[in-house]
Amino acid sequence: MTARPETGEPMRAIDVLIADDERRVLDELESMLRADPRVREILRAATGSEALRLLAEREVDAAFLDIHMPGLSGFDLARAVSRFAEPPAIVFVTADEAGAIEAFDVQAVDFILKPIRRERLQRAVGRILALRDSPLGPDAPPDESIPVRVGNAMRVVHRSDVRWVQAQGDYSRLVTETESHLIREPISELEQRWHDAGFIRVHRSYLVLRDAITAVRLVGAHPTLTVAGEEVPVSRRSIPIVREAMLRPREAGR
Repeated sequence: MTARPETGEPMRAIDVLIADDERRVLDELESMLRADPRVREILRAATGSEALRLLAEREVDAAFLDIHMPGLSGFDLARAVSRFAEPPAIVFVTADEAGAIEAFDVQAVDFILKPIRRERLQRAVGRILALRDSPLGPDAPPDESIPVRVGNAMRVVHRSDVRWVQAQGDYSRLVTETESHLIREPISELEQRWHDAGFIRVHRSYLVLRDAITAVRLVGAHPTLTVAGEEVPVSRRSIPIVREAMLRPREAGR
């Protein structure tokens, strides 16, 4: 097992399967993953059917799948392995931007557009490791993928990247460290669904990730929190909720 050079401690590593009907893409993907010390063994498949056979024979932590392959598509394969006792995390690696919506439906961990960038692939590996080694254990809510529109294309935003949410009528604005996206879903539904993932309602119009709060000011005429460098208002009725949340220990790894 590979050790971290600075500590000598064992480095977490994952076994993966990669599937694509273009050999050039398979070679490129394998080369990038082999350069990542967090990846241990790599299985290769050129069709969805071959990938399904390999996954039935050998348990892996993640499967990086093209969407359009001969035989079973990447989506067909993702649905098939979802019935496994220990299904792998699914990452789609594709040129098909329109597939983001269906990737969300099959609960993919990530959605990477071709041409593949090394740093983007590394982020996907980190997401797989974070999901596998969640400090909350096997009952932790899986990271949710939310389809958003950017211009004429669809992208996926992960709940773990969202720092706060602002209600805008029947819509909600998701704010990350670097951008924001409007989705057609009321904040009340996100509040219920994301409660166990550490989000707290601090105002009728605001939902924040508790572990993203960097400053708290609950005295004075206008109580606020600082989240991702921005001030978010706190309603008077939510002050006890915020105080209770801030007294809880922060989760390791966040």
